[in-house]
Amino acid sequence: MAAPLHARVAVELREQIQRGELPPGTPLPSEARLSERFAASRGTIRSALAALRREGLIGGGQGRPPVVRDTAVGQPFETLLSFTAWAEQIGKVPGQRTIEVARRGASTAASEVLRLQEGTPVVEVLRLRLLDGEPVMLERANFVLEVGRLLFDFDPDTGSIYAHLAGQGVDLHSAQHTMDAVAADETDAELLGIKMGAPLLRERRRATSADGVPLEYSDDRYRPDRVTFTIDNARPASSGITHDLRILKETS
Repeated sequence: MAAPLHARVAVELREQIQRGELPPGTPLPSEARLSERFAASRGTIRSALAALRREGLIGGGQGRPPVVRDTAVGQPFETLLSFTAWAEQIGKVPGQRTIEVARRGASTAASEVLRLQEGTPVVEVLRLRLLDGEPVMLERANFVLEVGRLLFDFDPDTGSIYAHLAGQGVDLHSAQHTMDAVAADETDAELLGIKMGAPLLRERRRATSADGVPLEYSDDRYRPDRVTFTIDNARPASSGITHDLRILKETS
């Protein structure tokens, strides 16, 4: 079955941006011209442009023409739970290099999030994540032992840890994300190819089962010159606008 027209429009425009045919700062053609080019309604064009905005590839809106953003690739919150799925969605080749998978005592930070006593055995994963072969993120994941032990029979270099765990029946249902900025430590600098102390975007994530049991705590650090994050807000039906920085995501 062919993809919807708005998705095909988004794919073609995305590829133009990624190939450099529409460099950063370049305004996109008007909705009228895009409608003519793709033989599509303006509603279809708007849907395609909305997808590119969510990915952080274009800016503008509210009466301003869409403009190609810089080369950092935007990652929307609704896809944060799976780096692999997000990369494939935007037409990039995901990759990873596993540095370590080890059983050890939970750190203070991990034990607090996972509701364990400090030193309780957990499984730690340290992986360098890649887009088209370029390092963009360093992942430090801590899984409770009954979940993490499933990784000792899995090669994390072959693909998504979450997909593997889901296939083993693990109920990774929801996640809470906390964003901040940190200075690169020695490990970050060496593996991400940056200077010590360079600023990094950090996403700390707690993943839980459907009944709220913590299963994973992760500290992921992104190069801000290669990845950005996007959040879409909408005014609710009731009066006022609310913002909750503790964003919960349910997996499908």
